[in-house]
Amino acid sequence: MARLQSLALIAGASAALAACATREIPYDELTARYGLPTSHTFEPEPGLIVHYTDEGARERRTIILVHGFAASVHAWRPWVERLEKDYRLIALDLPGHGLTQAPADYQASMDRNAALVGKLAEHAGAQRFVLAGNSMGGGVSLAFAMKHPERLEALVLVDAAGWPGETGEKRGGPPGFVGLLNNGVGRFFLKLFDVRMFAVDGLKSAYLDEALVTDAVIARYADLAMAVGHRDILLTQRSQPDTPWTPADFANIHVPVLVMSGEQDNLIPVEDARAIAAAIPGAKLVTYPEGGHLPMEQLPDATVRDLRAFLDRLRGAEKQD
Repeated sequence: MARLQSLALIAGASAALAACATREIPYDELTARYGLPTSHTFEPEPGLIVHYTDEGARERRTIILVHGFAASVHAWRPWVERLEKDYRLIALDLPGHGLTQAPADYQASMDRNAALVGKLAEHAGAQRFVLAGNSMGGGVSLAFAMKHPERLEALVLVDAAGWPGETGEKRGGPPGFVGLLNNGVGRFFLKLFDVRMFAVDGLKSAYLDEALVTDAVIARYADLAMAVGHRDILLTQRSQPDTPWTPADFANIHVPVLVMSGEQDNLIPVEDARAIAAAIPGAKLVTYPEGGHLPMEQLPDATVRDLRAFLDRLRGAEKQD
């Protein structure tokens, strides 16, 4: 009898959890909600359909933009809106993010994402380009710069992950997600429950300015995380390089580099940005006293001003050569 009662309790608990579970959202629904007029896709390998945006002045310098953990191309809209008259801007959704569709059992990693950046550049006809990455996307951008410096005109790191002082945690995403991803029980429940339950506080911490955490932003993060297959990738992706970096790897980066960081970043401390800038020869460091983890969204005018100044100096150096 006791065993039967235990089984009944387990069955009841399982039914209760199943009732709380949220369905995955088909891509056609998500594309209708979050696709942009400049959205495109390409298929660099069977079953991997990569969503990206391509806009701005195609005859001008190309900037490729790589978002952070759990984000999407939308993270770069404030920059695109301010730069599109003077630059060609390409932003992509990494596998497990946004509107990019991946095959079942796809295993994402920093190095695989870096290779994807190169494939996108080739697809778009961008032989050389400026590469900008935020958070996890900053780590992806560093990985690309270390392997393919000849492809880059410059590197822009915005609150970037990747400094080897990290402890191995999955840094670079909203804390509500990160805390869950770093333990098995959390990963189990994240698969079951609507991610809106965990996203709000984390997004407020990441944006710092709570006014930016609108219902629309919360819905977008949550909906895109619920895309078919996305949670499996988010829960299993490798966010560290295949071969651990040392400070010497940063010292071997010999392209112009701009390092940006919010001094109130709760996820990747500004000390990491200072260390990266000190390790890369000639790197320019800009910090924002009121900035959080997403200064390109929180402080778009200030960050674009500093980016333009950096790129203008790059243009001036090219003319002298």
